[in-house]
Amino acid sequence: MNKKKFTRIILGLSLTLTIAGCKIYSFKDTSIPPEVKSIHLAYIENRARLVNPALAPALNDALRQKINNQASRLSQIPTSDADYDITAWISDYNYSTSGISNQQASSNRLSVTVHIVFKNNIDPTGKKVPPANFESDVTRNFDFSAQTSITDAENQLLPTITSNLTDEIFNKLFSNW
Repeated sequence: MNKKKFTRIILGLSLTLTIAGCKIYSFKDTSIPPEVKSIHLAYIENRARLVNPALAPALNDALRQKINNQASRLSQIPTSDADYDITAWISDYNYSTSGISNQQASSNRLSVTVHIVFKNNIDPTGKKVPPANFESDVTRNFDFSAQTSITDAENQLLPTITSNLTDEIFNKLFSNW
């Protein structure tokens, strides 16, 4: 075997092992007590002053899919009689200038906040079946060039916004960090 072919094989094996090894460090650290069998996720409404009409439906779909994929033993039911009852809404959606260069805006920032209300209908105190009832905000900032229109930025950032907020909400609900 020549040296080039050997080097390619070694690099290929190294790359394969590296990619496969990344699964060891997944963030699939869900912590759902065995007593919890059902979940109700109310439709995430958009109550912000500014509204991106595509965000609420995208966020709802993404969060439901994530729960199905990573907390699959939970039955999603349409009533608030579930063991865990989750209500959330987009409470803030705004733009600001985040960077200035040569006395002009060089970058803008889109900030999105989702307010979460979590109710544990089995044990509201969380002493026997965690977590306890809570309310919390999840806020994420997304920067974009000042040369990009707000409409274009919203369209470009929607998948990132949806993914980041979904992960953050899911972690707030189900992970022990």
